[in-house]
Amino acid sequence: MAERFLQGVGVSPGVVVGPVAVMAGEVPEPSPGPPAAGAGAAEAEAEAEARAAAAALEAVASDLEAAGLAVGGEVREVLEAQAMMARDPGLAGSVERLVGQGRSAARAVWEAFGTYREALAGAGEYMAARVADLDDLRDRAVARLSGLPAPGVPDPGHPFVLAAEDLAPADTAALDRRKVLAFVTEQGGPTSHTAILARALGVPAVVGCGGAAGLADGVTVIVDGTSGVVRVAPAAAEVAEAERRAGARRAARSAPSGPGATADGHRIDLLANVGGPRDVPAALAAGAEGVGLFRTEFLFLDRADPPAPDEQQSAYAEVFEAFPGGKVVVRTLDAGADKPLAFLNLRDEPNPALGQRGLRALRRAPEVLAAQLEAVGRAAAASRASVWVMAPMVASAAEAAWFREQARRQPVDRVGVMIEIPAAALSAGAVLAEADFASIGTNDLAQYTFAADREVSALAPFQDPWQPVLLELVARVGEAGRAAGKPVGVCGEAAGDPLLALVLVGLGVTSLSMGPAALADVRLLLARHTLAECRTLAERVLAAPDPETARTSVRSLANGLDDLGL
Repeated sequence: MAERFLQGVGVSPGVVVGPVAVMAGEVPEPSPGPPAAGAGAAEAEAEAEARAAAAALEAVASDLEAAGLAVGGEVREVLEAQAMMARDPGLAGSVERLVGQGRSAARAVWEAFGTYREALAGAGEYMAARVADLDDLRDRAVARLSGLPAPGVPDPGHPFVLAAEDLAPADTAALDRRKVLAFVTEQGGPTSHTAILARALGVPAVVGCGGAAGLADGVTVIVDGTSGVVRVAPAAAEVAEAERRAGARRAARSAPSGPGATADGHRIDLLANVGGPRDVPAALAAGAEGVGLFRTEFLFLDRADPPAPDEQQSAYAEVFEAFPGGKVVVRTLDAGADKPLAFLNLRDEPNPALGQRGLRALRRAPEVLAAQLEAVGRAAAASRASVWVMAPMVASAAEAAWFREQARRQPVDRVGVMIEIPAAALSAGAVLAEADFASIGTNDLAQYTFAADREVSALAPFQDPWQPVLLELVARVGEAGRAAGKPVGVCGEAAGDPLLALVLVGLGVTSLSMGPAALADVRLLLARHTLAECRTLAERVLAAPDPETARTSVRSLANGLDDLGL
């Protein structure tokens, strides 16, 4: 086969060489069953089919939750969200109605998911990035009802590069890193579930790569998870160069390293994002200096009532105790939008992403916030960690002041805010006058800056964290932090991009929080640049007309990329 290239979006760094294994096809569509013969028989048969369908969907949801618990971190969050989709009452109602019309359980599940797909497309592709998730749920339930093997990752008996149209979260979570060298998908963007899970697992990945699903089984490819280039049937010299780069990266990552700092000694806290105590071992193994984003939703999801303060305190204390002398930043409950909670009594809204979510939702239920802050305070008082607490989705200085008043009743070291709304970034000076620190969530900030739903794959370019307009808002917050002498962190997906981390430091960011797998690359590249060089790179990015130019400009000027295999 002649050498050729495929171009996609690199979403998880690293260079690997290996043979392709193509993801197996979908579960076959079940045939429409004949209607039941008699009225009485039809009613009994419908009840049995409905019970079977409900049991299959619940089994799929339970399997996903178990897989999430086993892996932890962002993987757990994604799989729990998928489990919630399998338990959706509207889906159950559709299945029951179709069974009542004479469909088999398998056929009813198939058609019910088809209705969901049509509804999403008809609503402007809302949540279109989760179509692969819907298909995976459908196939798993139908396979269970039909007595077929569940869909999954192939196992050719040797290490391989996985190629697929797209990967469902459960497939990505199940990847055996000893066998799966990298993966390449036709669909997906930088904030799709596939990309998020790839970064969390530390597997080199390229998404949005046309032609990926058409690769032949066994063909050798070079996958560059930084540039997004997939080289098909490469020449021997190209293979040797890729293997050299991969070896350089392994050697650099295995070398001893200290705290995060620029080459001239300017300290940058390199922290981990965690979603509960299960994520702590990976963070510690990766050398995290603390926790920059402690997501607390794991305690609240799938409950009719909020967890008791004692239960919360125990979970918080377990994380705090792992970082004696380190910083742990707790984000209070971020509910609403894609994380509805029954006990908050939030009304149905036409656009939940613009409704009662984050701090707005907690202001409607101040007793929930008070109980959480009490639990955090009690755990902090008994800990040697430096416990900071921040509120999500703060829009104004007045909201920051209100939250500070609530949190200051507890023995926490600092009280801050998340900057995820353009209004908060534009008024960062006033917001930071009421807060001890700010942490920028780049994913939501991009969503609201560009009016582009972060779950819609067709809008993925607007979620590119290299967008100069987005980085202008980061610069605004960084400058406000410098002027006030207060820390500014980034805890969105942008923090884990080694090249972009240089830019963020140049924009005034003082800490970076990311998935543990990204810490080594960020630490190593940061140590090869002075603060002045980071500021020069930031200036180049802000002057760029588009993200592609910005990224290319930084790549051409950055030091040590070849040595680090980046």
